[in-house]
Amino acid sequence: MSKLFKNILLFSSTILILLGILIFSILWKYSNDIPDYKFLKSYKPSVSSKVYSRNGELVADFSKEKRVFVPYNAIPKNVINSFLSAEDKNFFSHPGVDAKGVLRAVINNISNIMASKRLEGASTITQQVAKNFLLTNEVSLNRKIKEAILAFRIERALSKERILELYLNQIYLGSGAYGVAAASLEYFDKSIRDLNYSEAALLAALPKAPSKYNPYKDKDLAKFRRNLVLKNLYENNYITSEWLEKLSNQEIKLKKKQKIYLEDAQYYIEDVRKNVIESFTYDKVYKQGLNINTPIDLDLQKIATNSLRSGLISYDQRKGWRGALINKPYNSNWYKDLDKYKLEKSINWKLAIVKKLNKFSAIVETIDKDDGVIEYKDISWTKKEFNQLLKIGDIIYVKQLKDKKYSLQQLPKINGGIVVMDPYTGRVLALNGGFSFKKSEFNRATQAKRQPGSAFKPFVYALALENNYTPTSLVLDAPLVLDQGDDLKLWKPENYGKKFYGPSTIRTGLEKSRNLMTVRIAQDLGLDKIINYSKKLSIYENPEELLSISLGSAETTLLQLTSAYSVFVNGGKLVEPVLIDRIQDSEGNTIYNNDKRSCVNCDAISYLSDDYPELKNKFTQIFSEETAYQMTSILEGVVQRGTAKKLRDLQLNIAGKTGTTNNNTDTWFIGFTSNLLVGVYVGMDSPTPLGKFETGSKTALPIFKNFIKNSVKKSEARPFKAAKDTIMMVVDPSTGQKAKFTSKNTIIEVFKKKNVVDGKVLYSNSDRIDINNILKFY
Repeated sequence: MSKLFKNILLFSSTILILLGILIFSILWKYSNDIPDYKFLKSYKPSVSSKVYSRNGELVADFSKEKRVFVPYNAIPKNVINSFLSAEDKNFFSHPGVDAKGVLRAVINNISNIMASKRLEGASTITQQVAKNFLLTNEVSLNRKIKEAILAFRIERALSKERILELYLNQIYLGSGAYGVAAASLEYFDKSIRDLNYSEAALLAALPKAPSKYNPYKDKDLAKFRRNLVLKNLYENNYITSEWLEKLSNQEIKLKKKQKIYLEDAQYYIEDVRKNVIESFTYDKVYKQGLNINTPIDLDLQKIATNSLRSGLISYDQRKGWRGALINKPYNSNWYKDLDKYKLEKSINWKLAIVKKLNKFSAIVETIDKDDGVIEYKDISWTKKEFNQLLKIGDIIYVKQLKDKKYSLQQLPKINGGIVVMDPYTGRVLALNGGFSFKKSEFNRATQAKRQPGSAFKPFVYALALENNYTPTSLVLDAPLVLDQGDDLKLWKPENYGKKFYGPSTIRTGLEKSRNLMTVRIAQDLGLDKIINYSKKLSIYENPEELLSISLGSAETTLLQLTSAYSVFVNGGKLVEPVLIDRIQDSEGNTIYNNDKRSCVNCDAISYLSDDYPELKNKFTQIFSEETAYQMTSILEGVVQRGTAKKLRDLQLNIAGKTGTTNNNTDTWFIGFTSNLLVGVYVGMDSPTPLGKFETGSKTALPIFKNFIKNSVKKSEARPFKAAKDTIMMVVDPSTGQKAKFTSKNTIIEVFKKKNVVDGKVLYSNSDRIDINNILKFY
């Protein structure tokens, strides 16, 4: 027996030694080919960057994956307990690999193989962390060995809490959600702090097969898997039997997270996205969880978008019906392959097919399979009969009116943009760059460079007021022929309507948008001054040195031009358009701040000091306060008596200027109240004449009017604040002379105090203005 015992002992020892050598060899081989795991100590998963409105509302997120990172101590116990029960109940006791679990899986898999069932896994949470962060999903013995080795090493390098934190923030839980926090929002639209055990168990049920157990796809299967997790929770003593019965009987109640990326703000958000990426790189924006605060006002944004769309539709309908989108045979699948025609839901149009035509109506079926009727009055804008407009099988846009009544719609061929700003800070409160972001992402507010036409004239007149002109200075409105230089034709500018009005005041010239007067003023001021001021105002970058620039012949964007108008409202200071207020990193540190103000006396030591803290801006003074107010007054006159008089019925304190280029190709209106600045541009993407009477007053101004009507209360449009060193006098608008008591046609004119002596207006310090001494050009 002793010899047999010795032989057995020797054999066993040999086997153990060989087994040890084999294990050592395997470990030695695979240890040299294992990824570096030490970065997990400081690793943070990719987190989306969030964009917020001026009121703190979440309006967009920039991400590759839906993920919200939460530290371990912020994850509630019921979520942790659920995942431990579902994935790894011995997590806090094993060294990285669960020997009991492996043995149990081996035994169970023998019977599974015999029964042709799916094999059971035995990966611990630590092993899953090793696989998710450091290895591939390859199913092989090599990977499992590396996974086990890494699990042991990770356990030695990291705390259990850190491993669980990584797992719960990295794991994919279906519907594009990564991590428990994002999944909680995706399935229940609530914070993980507010999850009950039933909801937490559902999330814990998903890692096994996120697509298969997705409750949006199959609630019954998801409930079955959830109940298995609840049973595990009971067996692990996390819940009582009463809880188990109650929770198992609960139906799954989902509440899909509302879409945050607002359709009405897509042009604005896209410009923010591009600006942030340009400043901070793509990786930082999409991986490091920046918090981006913007000045966007969601209420104003919606009104601005609706106003722009309404104005573009109005113009388009004036040009008549262009025809159906396509024609298809009417059958049960007619709505297939129409994705390219779909628009934003906020436009509130539907695709429909014409089923039947009558003399005074058309029967249609919408893409939602609803039947409806278009009546004759709802095609009146086309000025055609039904049999001239449509055919059976035509695919068209319709808008639901009430019940089953629809109106005929068509996608506008024209496009445009609108910008709403705070003129004192430059903060862009709303911006829209086109009718439909889905149809075209090109931003007509920030990317389209177009001629501003007459909308540029106020800057020529402001420059004149800075150079000893007054609002009552007289300038000749008469034919003018100019030599533009070698190899260029003679230039013969004309007024709109091709009329001439003789000597007229500066005010009248701008109110009536007289081209010839503007050119004469520009000629007197000198081209260099106009070009330099246009650059200072950031309207143009390098315009051609032609006198036609005074009539807006160079190109600029709506955002640049609107921003430049702020000098008239804010006392002559240049502000830059602001789309981003502040950016913070994921730790809350401010890495970008657009605040241009400084605090004077903020470091005062004693509260008894007379030096009170005061916020001061750092904006550049372009025009004097007096000139800015004079221009505001003249631009109010444009609304009261000039090209923008369609705004008078709003009965608000509004100032602004229309703009129309040659052949009515581009149209503009830039206007403002005492605290809001709004710019509108309308034109074709490929510059094309809009029509004989399609001026800024007819196309762009109604969009401005619609916006103001729906966004500004009378109490908010306060009278414009007069500058200190100005004086007001009652004058005759046609002559510019001080009005007599018997005069019926008078206006209140604004003068700089330095230009008024003894009640009379001086042209300069030494010359008196007299109606009989027409200055400069007469």
